[in-house]
Amino acid sequence: MRSGKQSAAGAMAAKSGLGPLVAAGSLMLALAALAVPARAETVIKSHGISTFGDLALPADFTHLPYVNPDAPKGGEMSQWAPGSFDSFNPYAIAGTSAALSSIFYESILSGTLDDVSAAYCLLCETMEYPEDRSWVIFNLRKDVKFSDGSPMTAEDVLFSHNLFMEKGIPEYRAVAGGKFQSVEVLDPYRIKFTFAPGTPFRDMPAQAGSEPIFSKKDYEENNRDLEKSSLEPFLGTGPYVLESFKPGQQVIYKRDPDYWGEKHPLNVGQNNFDRIRIEYFGDDNAAMEAFKAGVYTFRPEGDSKRWATGYDFPAVAAGDVVKAVIPSGNIAGGQSIIFNLRRPQFQDPRVRQALGLCSTSNGRTRRCSTGFWPGSIRSGRTLKWPRPGCRRRAKSPS
Repeated sequence: MRSGKQSAAGAMAAKSGLGPLVAAGSLMLALAALAVPARAETVIKSHGISTFGDLALPADFTHLPYVNPDAPKGGEMSQWAPGSFDSFNPYAIAGTSAALSSIFYESILSGTLDDVSAAYCLLCETMEYPEDRSWVIFNLRKDVKFSDGSPMTAEDVLFSHNLFMEKGIPEYRAVAGGKFQSVEVLDPYRIKFTFAPGTPFRDMPAQAGSEPIFSKKDYEENNRDLEKSSLEPFLGTGPYVLESFKPGQQVIYKRDPDYWGEKHPLNVGQNNFDRIRIEYFGDDNAAMEAFKAGVYTFRPEGDSKRWATGYDFPAVAAGDVVKAVIPSGNIAGGQSIIFNLRRPQFQDPRVRQALGLCSTSNGRTRRCSTGFWPGSIRSGRTLKWPRPGCRRRAKSPS
């Protein structure tokens, strides 16, 4: 319905003979608007992505800065794990997965230990994304192989993504399920993830590249199920494969001699042991006795009292066990003393304050940590603790 003013204006234009000219002018303006080209979207092509600022490593980096690129390869490293296991599927609620059971798999992007905000291309050569990060294209490497020698393609990536959206653990599906608008294979080695409008896009390219990749062919032909526990691992592209296991007791992984990514800059100087052996024990005390007996050879120690008083057995004195504090550089978790407020004596905040004033940080360190932990913990201050550990010396064959 037209307003009175609009009708009057139309009548005046008709009486004056300007109606056709007005219509023609409107058509010309509309055509001119269509002829103006849309602003081209700026697309970034990179070897990785960072949540904050620029990437620390250039596109032509040869190895990570904290590794020894000439590290020798070979031998065996053995550790202990608590409890038991009945599965090699770490992505299911059912069952208890073995230690290191994700060692078979890789994702398109990989992080580094010295930069929590960066993700670099591992299974892709480059990635493309706009400034607002509302979508990402991964240009996959053509030399990536699964451990059976079959090639990895964009179809495997699409399949793995859909699998996690349909059968991943509920917590992951709840968080990630509504963030992807579409995923499409552009060609055998290019795949595009488009993110749902309204989603905070900043971290989405890195999240899209963080999902483990399985072989679609192996999964379908062998009737695998991501939701079920299984003692047969899925087929992945990772540096290690399963050598042997004793359910609930022991698992041995061996380095894949045909691993596709051995010379990849992210892997140079890493994955050095030919075998990784995990021995299972019911508790830490049993594991300690097994270490004394030489059942396994490397033990990180988390008990400051045991570190101070428990390593006095003959193998230490003989030099067969090396006790060393190794600075790790990792940010340590918090340690605290918490009052039980259900006890009446602690319910008065003045009592708690008085106890805090009577206890010095050095005194707490001496009494509670056997004097091991250095320094003090203050509000707003982060400390990097050394990591104590022991290893047995390798004996030369006689």
